[in-house]
Amino acid sequence: MNRIEACFSAIKKNKKKALIPFLTAGDPSPSITAALMHKLVDAGSDIIELGVPFSDPMADGPVIQRASERALAQKTNTDDVFNIVKDFRTKDKVTPVILMGYLNPIEIMGYSEFIKKSSKSGVDGLIVVDLPPEESAELQEALKLYEIDQIFLLSPTTIGNRLSRICDVASGFLYYVSLKGVTGSNQLDTKKVEKKIKEIRTKTTLPLAVGFGIKDAEIAQAIGRISDAVVIGSALVEKISEYTDNTEEMFEGISSFISSFRKALDSI
Repeated sequence: MNRIEACFSAIKKNKKKALIPFLTAGDPSPSITAALMHKLVDAGSDIIELGVPFSDPMADGPVIQRASERALAQKTNTDDVFNIVKDFRTKDKVTPVILMGYLNPIEIMGYSEFIKKSSKSGVDGLIVVDLPPEESAELQEALKLYEIDQIFLLSPTTIGNRLSRICDVASGFLYYVSLKGVTGSNQLDTKKVEKKIKEIRTKTTLPLAVGFGIKDAEIAQAIGRISDAVVIGSALVEKISEYTDNTEEMFEGISSFISSFRKALDSI
């Protein structure tokens, strides 16, 4: 049983919901990202989703785009991301870490080298935003050799054979993008999300995480009632951006922010 399986097994056994925060590696500085990850875990996070900064993040809204820009301005590269995970693993051997990014940096490094470094640093899963399942066979085979899960995104428009195909090839968990458009979008309709979640559950037994549009603890609680995990992305990244000049205040503010989501999910 890998870390992701163990995490969701424990969550299910304890009748809880997984809390998955997203942050961009290197934002506001690569030197504090690992420490920030520890603060997120201490505040009640179950899985860390770590964004690989990229110059053309087409699926991301302005908040996460700016985070990538800040990280790239600090010269954060793919090897720095691996070093951040490796640093995190010196103190935390349990919390799963998922890398989320785009295909271009992986292709530049090469599938084999990227996955070897992912495994060596302690990465548990990979989300490649712009790699459709129809074109992912080569990457999937390489990931399986190192027991790294490939986590796929599902959207409101994922239906029929495509939905079935993604459910068949995915591992770890499935990430349902609850809104059309880019990260940070508004107007989340929990009734529509619930309907789609029920449809997806007819195709898979994998845990289902929901992200996009979850801006506060109240929305997280509503989504937690119908899913296995809640992803906090743009709301957290925006909060991080408020504290770029004061690390201690950032740690305190982020801890309080994530704790509010943990409390909301635990009260379900």
